[in-house]
Amino acid sequence: MIVFLNGEFVPEERAVVSVFDRSFLYGDGLYEAIPIVGGRPFRWAEHLDRFARGTALLKIRCPFSDEEMRRFADELVAQNKLPDALLRITLSRGVGQRGYSPKGADVPTLVMNLHPLPPPDVGVVKKWKLITASQRLPAGEPLAQFKNANKLPQILARAEADEAGANEALLQNSDGWVVEGTTSNLFWIKGNTVNTPPLVAGILPGVTRAVVQDICRSMGIEFCERNIKIDELKRTDGVFLSMSSMGVVVAESLDGVQLPEPPLVSQIHRAYCNLLRQEQPQELEG
Repeated sequence: MIVFLNGEFVPEERAVVSVFDRSFLYGDGLYEAIPIVGGRPFRWAEHLDRFARGTALLKIRCPFSDEEMRRFADELVAQNKLPDALLRITLSRGVGQRGYSPKGADVPTLVMNLHPLPPPDVGVVKKWKLITASQRLPAGEPLAQFKNANKLPQILARAEADEAGANEALLQNSDGWVVEGTTSNLFWIKGNTVNTPPLVAGILPGVTRAVVQDICRSMGIEFCERNIKIDELKRTDGVFLSMSSMGVVVAESLDGVQLPEPPLVSQIHRAYCNLLRQEQPQELEG
Protein backbone atom coordinates (compact mmCIF):
# COMPACT_ATOMS: atom_id res chain seq x y z
CA MET A 1 0.00 0.00 0.00
CA ILE A 2 1.21 3.51 -0.87
CA VAL A 3 0.91 6.15 1.86
CA PHE A 4 1.11 9.94 1.63
CA LEU A 5 3.48 11.36 4.27
CA ASN A 6 4.42 15.04 4.48
CA GLY A 7 4.34 15.70 0.73
CA GLU A 8 5.66 12.33 -0.47
CA PHE A 9 4.07 9.11 -1.68
CA VAL A 10 5.93 6.21 -0.06
CA PRO A 11 5.39 2.46 0.49
CA GLU A 12 3.73 1.84 3.85
CA GLU A 13 6.87 0.19 5.26
CA ARG A 14 8.71 3.49 4.71
CA ALA A 15 5.95 5.67 6.14
CA VAL A 16 7.71 6.33 9.45
CA VAL A 17 6.70 8.91 12.07
CA SER A 18 9.01 10.04 14.88
CA VAL A 19 8.63 8.43 18.30
CA PHE A 20 8.65 12.01 19.60
CA ASP A 21 5.64 13.02 17.52
CA ARG A 22 3.05 14.62 19.80
CA SER A 23 0.16 12.64 18.34
CA PHE A 24 1.95 9.44 19.37
CA LEU A 25 2.89 10.81 22.80
CA TYR A 26 -0.25 12.76 23.72
CA GLY A 27 -2.91 12.29 21.05
CA ASP A 28 -2.17 15.87 19.98
CA GLY A 29 -3.80 15.89 16.56
CA LEU A 30 -6.94 15.19 14.57
CA TYR A 31 -8.15 13.19 11.62
CA GLU A 32 -10.87 12.78 9.01
CA ALA A 33 -12.30 9.61 7.47
CA ILE A 34 -13.76 10.12 4.00
CA PRO A 35 -15.47 7.48 1.84
CA ILE A 36 -14.04 7.09 -1.66
CA VAL A 37 -16.67 5.87 -4.12
CA GLY A 38 -15.91 5.29 -7.78
CA GLY A 39 -12.50 6.88 -7.31
CA ARG A 40 -13.79 10.16 -5.87
CA PRO A 41 -14.33 11.34 -2.28
CA PHE A 42 -17.92 11.71 -1.12
CA ARG A 43 -18.74 15.09 0.46
CA TRP A 44 -15.12 16.21 0.36
CA ALA A 45 -15.92 19.86 1.09
CA GLU A 46 -17.94 19.01 4.19
CA HIS A 47 -15.22 16.77 5.59
CA LEU A 48 -12.50 19.35 4.92
CA ASP A 49 -14.62 22.05 6.52
CA ARG A 50 -14.86 20.04 9.74
CA PHE A 51 -11.14 19.30 9.50
CA ALA A 52 -10.41 23.03 9.20
CA ARG A 53 -12.56 23.81 12.24
CA GLY A 54 -10.54 21.26 14.17
CA THR A 55 -7.18 22.67 13.10
CA ALA A 56 -8.38 26.15 14.10
CA LEU A 57 -9.47 25.00 17.56
CA LEU A 58 -6.24 23.05 18.16
CA LYS A 59 -4.16 25.81 16.53
CA ILE A 60 -2.34 23.35 14.29
CA ARG A 61 -1.37 24.75 10.91
CA CYS A 62 -2.12 22.39 8.04
CA PRO A 63 0.89 22.59 5.68
CA PHE A 64 -1.21 22.19 2.52
CA SER A 65 -4.18 23.98 0.96
CA ASP A 66 -7.54 22.26 0.37
CA GLU A 67 -6.75 22.12 -3.36
CA GLU A 68 -3.41 20.44 -2.71
CA MET A 69 -5.03 17.99 -0.29
CA ARG A 70 -7.57 17.03 -2.94
CA ARG A 71 -4.84 16.44 -5.52
CA PHE A 72 -2.91 14.31 -3.06
CA ALA A 73 -6.03 12.29 -2.24
CA ASP A 74 -6.81 11.68 -5.92
CA GLU A 75 -3.22 10.64 -6.60
CA LEU A 76 -3.21 8.30 -3.60
CA VAL A 77 -6.36 6.58 -4.89
CA ALA A 78 -4.83 6.27 -8.37
CA GLN A 79 -1.48 4.91 -7.16
CA ASN A 80 -3.16 2.29 -4.98
CA LYS A 81 -5.78 1.45 -7.63
CA LEU A 82 -8.49 1.59 -4.97
CA PRO A 83 -11.62 3.26 -6.39
CA ASP A 84 -13.70 2.19 -3.37
CA ALA A 85 -12.01 2.84 -0.04
CA LEU A 86 -11.97 4.83 3.16
CA LEU A 87 -9.46 7.68 3.14
CA ARG A 88 -8.00 8.69 6.47
CA ILE A 89 -6.28 12.07 6.80
CA THR A 90 -4.28 12.45 10.01
CA LEU A 91 -2.68 15.71 11.13
CA SER A 92 -0.37 15.84 14.15
CA ARG A 93 1.19 18.89 15.74
CA GLY A 94 4.52 17.18 15.06
CA VAL A 95 7.65 16.94 17.17
CA GLY A 96 8.09 19.39 20.04
CA GLN A 97 9.63 19.74 23.45
CA ARG A 98 8.94 17.29 26.27
CA GLY A 99 5.73 17.95 28.18
CA TYR A 100 2.26 19.20 27.34
CA SER A 101 3.26 22.65 26.12
CA PRO A 102 2.94 22.84 22.30
CA LYS A 103 5.77 25.38 22.17
CA GLY A 104 8.35 24.47 19.55
CA ALA A 105 6.13 22.02 17.66
CA ASP A 106 6.14 24.08 14.47
CA VAL A 107 6.32 21.39 11.76
CA PRO A 108 3.10 19.36 11.59
CA THR A 109 2.95 15.74 10.42
CA LEU A 110 0.34 14.96 7.74
CA VAL A 111 -0.51 11.42 6.70
CA MET A 112 -3.06 10.08 4.20
CA ASN A 113 -3.78 6.38 3.89
CA LEU A 114 -6.47 4.15 2.39
CA HIS A 115 -8.41 1.13 3.61
CA PRO A 116 -10.30 -0.96 1.03
CA LEU A 117 -14.02 -0.45 1.58
CA PRO A 118 -16.78 -1.44 -0.87
CA PRO A 119 -19.74 0.95 -0.93
CA PRO A 120 -22.86 -0.18 0.95
CA ASP A 121 -25.25 -2.53 -0.86
CA VAL A 122 -28.42 -0.63 -1.76
CA GLY A 123 -30.54 -3.71 -1.15
CA VAL A 124 -29.09 -4.71 2.23
CA VAL A 125 -29.28 -2.78 5.49
CA LYS A 126 -26.74 -4.17 7.94
CA LYS A 127 -28.16 -5.15 11.33
CA TRP A 128 -26.13 -4.42 14.43
CA LYS A 129 -26.33 -5.44 18.07
CA LEU A 130 -25.76 -2.51 20.43
CA ILE A 131 -24.86 -2.20 24.09
CA THR A 132 -24.75 0.75 26.47
CA ALA A 133 -21.16 1.56 27.44
CA SER A 134 -20.15 2.37 31.00
CA GLN A 135 -17.90 5.15 29.67
CA ARG A 136 -19.32 8.70 29.78
CA LEU A 137 -18.53 11.70 27.58
CA PRO A 138 -18.46 15.31 28.82
CA ALA A 139 -21.66 17.17 27.95
CA GLY A 140 -21.08 20.06 25.55
CA GLU A 141 -17.42 19.12 24.99
CA PRO A 142 -15.85 21.46 22.34
CA LEU A 143 -13.42 18.71 21.29
CA ALA A 144 -16.42 16.66 20.12
CA GLN A 145 -16.80 19.06 17.18
CA PHE A 146 -14.16 17.18 15.18
CA LYS A 147 -12.31 13.85 15.17
CA ASN A 148 -9.50 14.46 17.63
CA ALA A 149 -6.70 11.91 17.88
CA ASN A 150 -7.39 10.99 21.51
CA LYS A 151 -10.20 8.42 21.55
CA LEU A 152 -9.70 6.54 24.82
CA PRO A 153 -13.40 6.70 25.89
CA GLN A 154 -14.44 5.32 22.50
CA ILE A 155 -11.73 2.64 22.59
CA LEU A 156 -12.80 1.45 26.05
CA ALA A 157 -16.46 1.52 25.03
CA ARG A 158 -15.72 -0.48 21.90
CA ALA A 159 -13.81 -3.01 24.01
CA GLU A 160 -16.99 -3.44 26.07
CA ALA A 161 -18.93 -4.07 22.87
CA ASP A 162 -16.38 -6.63 21.72
CA GLU A 163 -16.57 -8.45 25.05
CA ALA A 164 -20.38 -8.52 24.82
CA GLY A 165 -20.37 -9.79 21.24
CA ALA A 166 -21.98 -6.55 20.04
CA ASN A 167 -21.21 -4.47 16.95
CA GLU A 168 -21.27 -1.05 18.60
CA ALA A 169 -21.52 0.66 21.99
CA LEU A 170 -23.65 3.71 22.70
CA LEU A 171 -22.19 6.38 24.96
CA GLN A 172 -24.01 8.66 27.37
CA ASN A 173 -22.83 12.11 28.36
CA SER A 174 -22.22 13.39 31.88
CA ASP A 175 -25.86 14.54 32.05
CA GLY A 176 -27.10 11.01 31.39
CA TRP A 177 -28.32 11.54 27.82
CA VAL A 178 -27.48 9.02 25.10
CA VAL A 179 -25.32 10.89 22.59
CA GLU A 180 -23.61 8.66 20.00
CA GLY A 181 -21.81 5.43 19.23
CA THR A 182 -18.05 5.00 19.28
CA THR A 183 -17.87 5.61 15.52
CA SER A 184 -21.44 6.53 14.68
CA ASN A 185 -24.20 9.07 15.07
CA LEU A 186 -27.46 7.95 16.65
CA PHE A 187 -31.03 8.19 15.31
CA TRP A 188 -34.33 6.82 16.52
CA ILE A 189 -37.85 6.73 15.13
CA LYS A 190 -40.96 7.64 17.09
CA GLY A 191 -44.16 7.60 15.08
CA ASN A 192 -43.36 9.28 11.78
CA THR A 193 -40.48 11.37 13.15
CA VAL A 194 -36.75 10.70 12.88
CA ASN A 195 -34.90 12.00 15.93
CA THR A 196 -31.23 12.55 16.77
CA PRO A 197 -29.37 14.10 19.73
CA PRO A 198 -28.54 17.82 19.40
CA LEU A 199 -24.99 18.96 18.76
CA VAL A 200 -24.93 20.81 22.10
CA ALA A 201 -25.12 17.42 23.88
CA GLY A 202 -21.49 16.92 22.89
CA ILE A 203 -21.76 14.83 19.73
CA LEU A 204 -19.68 14.77 16.59
CA PRO A 205 -21.35 16.81 13.80
CA GLY A 206 -21.18 13.85 11.45
CA VAL A 207 -21.11 14.47 7.71
CA THR A 208 -23.27 11.38 7.14
CA ARG A 209 -25.57 12.60 9.94
CA ALA A 210 -26.15 15.77 7.93
CA VAL A 211 -26.77 13.70 4.78
CA VAL A 212 -29.42 11.66 6.63
CA GLN A 213 -31.03 14.88 7.80
CA ASP A 214 -31.14 16.18 4.20
CA ILE A 215 -32.59 12.87 2.99
CA CYS A 216 -35.37 13.01 5.58
CA ARG A 217 -36.31 16.54 4.60
CA SER A 218 -36.27 15.70 0.89
CA MET A 219 -38.58 12.72 1.58
CA GLY A 220 -40.95 14.82 3.67
CA ILE A 221 -40.02 12.99 6.89
CA GLU A 222 -40.24 15.07 10.05
CA PHE A 223 -36.81 15.46 11.66
CA CYS A 224 -36.21 16.50 15.25
CA GLU A 225 -33.17 17.11 17.47
CA ARG A 226 -33.78 16.19 21.11
CA ASN A 227 -32.24 14.34 24.03
CA ILE A 228 -33.14 10.82 25.11
CA LYS A 229 -32.35 8.45 27.97
CA ILE A 230 -31.32 4.86 27.38
CA ASP A 231 -34.56 3.37 28.81
CA GLU A 232 -36.69 5.52 26.50
CA LEU A 233 -34.49 4.61 23.54
CA LYS A 234 -35.38 0.95 24.08
CA ARG A 235 -39.09 1.82 23.76
CA THR A 236 -38.87 3.69 20.46
CA ASP A 237 -40.14 2.48 17.09
CA GLY A 238 -36.64 1.81 15.79
CA VAL A 239 -32.98 2.82 16.18
CA PHE A 240 -30.38 3.30 13.48
CA LEU A 241 -26.87 4.68 13.12
CA SER A 242 -24.92 6.57 10.49
CA MET A 243 -21.20 6.72 9.76
CA SER A 244 -18.92 7.59 6.85
CA SER A 245 -17.50 4.07 6.65
CA MET A 246 -20.83 2.21 6.29
CA GLY A 247 -23.60 4.71 5.67
CA VAL A 248 -26.76 3.61 7.51
CA VAL A 249 -27.12 0.52 9.72
CA VAL A 250 -30.17 -0.56 11.74
CA ALA A 251 -30.04 -1.65 15.39
CA GLU A 252 -31.61 -5.07 15.91
CA SER A 253 -31.06 -5.03 19.68
CA LEU A 254 -29.86 -2.83 22.52
CA ASP A 255 -28.52 -4.46 25.70
CA GLY A 256 -30.26 -7.66 24.62
CA VAL A 257 -33.64 -5.96 24.09
CA GLN A 258 -34.98 -6.63 20.60
CA LEU A 259 -35.81 -3.46 18.67
CA PRO A 260 -38.28 -2.88 15.83
CA GLU A 261 -36.77 -2.62 12.35
CA PRO A 262 -39.10 -0.19 10.56
CA PRO A 263 -39.22 0.02 6.73
CA LEU A 264 -38.34 3.72 6.99
CA VAL A 265 -34.72 2.83 7.77
CA SER A 266 -34.47 0.83 4.53
CA GLN A 267 -35.87 3.81 2.61
CA ILE A 268 -33.28 6.15 4.12
CA HIS A 269 -30.52 3.60 3.44
CA ARG A 270 -31.61 3.25 -0.18
CA ALA A 271 -31.69 7.03 -0.64
CA TYR A 272 -28.19 7.31 0.84
CA CYS A 273 -26.79 4.62 -1.48
CA ASN A 274 -28.40 6.30 -4.49
CA LEU A 275 -26.90 9.63 -3.43
CA LEU A 276 -23.44 8.05 -3.27
CA ARG A 277 -23.76 6.98 -6.90
CA GLN A 278 -25.45 10.15 -8.16
CA GLU A 279 -22.83 12.55 -6.82
CA GLN A 280 -19.84 10.87 -8.44
CA PRO A 281 -20.50 11.97 -12.06
CA GLN A 282 -20.99 15.55 -10.85
CA GLU A 283 -17.58 15.49 -9.16
CA LEU A 284 -15.97 13.97 -12.23
CA GLU A 285 -17.36 16.76 -14.39
CA GLY A 286 -16.21 19.40 -11.88
